[in-house]
Amino acid sequence: MTWLNEPPVWSSDDGRVTLTTGHETDFWRTTYYDFVHNDGHFYSCKVDGDFTATVEVAARYEALYDQAGLMVRVDDENWMKTGVEFSDGVQNLSTVVTRGHSDWSMTPADSVEQSRMFRLSRQGSSLRVEYQTGEDSWQLIRLAYLPMPSEVEVGLMACSPTRSGLEVEFRGFNIGDLLTTEIH
Repeated sequence: MTWLNEPPVWSSDDGRVTLTTGHETDFWRTTYYDFVHNDGHFYSCKVDGDFTATVEVAARYEALYDQAGLMVRVDDENWMKTGVEFSDGVQNLSTVVTRGHSDWSMTPADSVEQSRMFRLSRQGSSLRVEYQTGEDSWQLIRLAYLPMPSEVEVGLMACSPTRSGLEVEFRGFNIGDLLTTEIH
């Protein structure tokens, strides 16, 4: 795995990746805010073809837009990130799909959890994003379209657009064969 924008502090051992975000980091392109940020932290590997990736994410979300989760990246202008994002004083399940311009969807998390499981599946140009808490079944967050070549970068993402110092722990990151499950 390699870093795009290596964080100032990080470590990896025994199936865990921990990091502390740098100052005012984010991934975003133009929509609404009229700026481009490509300085968030992304720890990734190249994956060819369809896949399912899972990870457990734990962090102390405290400042506006603190975020951590999974990302699929084609290039600077085409990518998707998903995970927990702190906004309006609450944890939200958030997904941003960027095809030249970013879009943003989020919904308040049903509870405040210390950690959450995320699952991201690629099937052709479709991306299915799901989350799980505890022993609950997987819940769909978003089904998105993103034109992609066969090979993309997949990995762990963390940003803190209004500060530095978000501490994040990723556990059990795994990329495997596509899990073909029904959405309903």
